[in-house]
Amino acid sequence: MMTLKQFATGVEAIPASTSWYLSCLGERRGKQDSVTKLSANVLRAMQEHALIESAASSNRIDGVEIAHEPIDMAQVGPLMLRYSNEEAIRRYRYALEVIHQYAAENPVSEELIRIFHQMCSRQIVDVDQYIEKDGDNSQEHPDGWPRKRSRTVSAAKSLESVPQLIRLWQSCIQEQRVHPLLVLAGFNLDFLCTHPFQDANGSVSRLILHLQLEQLGYIVGRFISLERLIEQNKERYLEALVQSSQDYDEGQHDPWPYINYILFILKTAYSELEERTAQVTLPRGAKYNRIIQAISRQAGLFSMADIHNACPEVSKERIRQILVEMKVRQTVVVEGDGRAARWRYLGS
Repeated sequence: MMTLKQFATGVEAIPASTSWYLSCLGERRGKQDSVTKLSANVLRAMQEHALIESAASSNRIDGVEIAHEPIDMAQVGPLMLRYSNEEAIRRYRYALEVIHQYAAENPVSEELIRIFHQMCSRQIVDVDQYIEKDGDNSQEHPDGWPRKRSRTVSAAKSLESVPQLIRLWQSCIQEQRVHPLLVLAGFNLDFLCTHPFQDANGSVSRLILHLQLEQLGYIVGRFISLERLIEQNKERYLEALVQSSQDYDEGQHDPWPYINYILFILKTAYSELEERTAQVTLPRGAKYNRIIQAISRQAGLFSMADIHNACPEVSKERIRQILVEMKVRQTVVVEGDGRAARWRYLGS
């Protein structure tokens, strides 16, 4: 609760980097409605992709062994009694779906946090129960070196910690003395430092993050996987958490490294969303012209994958069709077959 306790009376000074993030995210939030104008099929595809990526990445962050290949959610099946990796993914994905659909009807509450833990925990017993033993809260650094953070709150205080954190969240949002995104990031840091459950605290914190973003009107998490971005920047995540949790128990910690990290993830997500939206909304004929331009810029032999990397918004099948048409017109030649095929541009 230490961060939100500081924020409850306002913030005297905000780092320049944090102010820049807030300004940038304000602009991005103002433009996000453009994505809702896309076709229903495109929106469903983007949301489905984000759900699957988020469920897999969140579990990998927490140490669950999951392949990086795309996961076929249709194969996961109904609720199972065993806590398999596939079941962990299914549960997290379902929780996200509920959050995105019903965030407005479900304010942050202790009951809801316990439900999130039920869905994320891999324990058979003591699910949704707060910790009973005092202990050090440590986080393994990506290079394998365990780095100790500050101690968690005592087990005796754990019953009070989460309700108090929720009250501080509600108070800060209502009084608006601090930008709501700072309160959101501060809540996330406080929850991780409080570490109320024996396991799955990371996954629960990310579900709360999605819920709070939706309630504040930031919808980027529906279409871009925040968990994937966190996983891709895991070293920075752990380093920021280590920095911001030092001297946490005494309320002398520096929350800004972790807050800036959360804002960085949101900014990256919005940049990716804008890029994808622009690609989808290209006018008729623009994609064809982009492929032709990409091919004409190739020096020497190139593969179909090279063109797809230059034009990711265009399907590989469409690229193949255009290359075949250009071969007929003798503006390209091909060497080899199948995946080994290499093309050469001859000029128009």
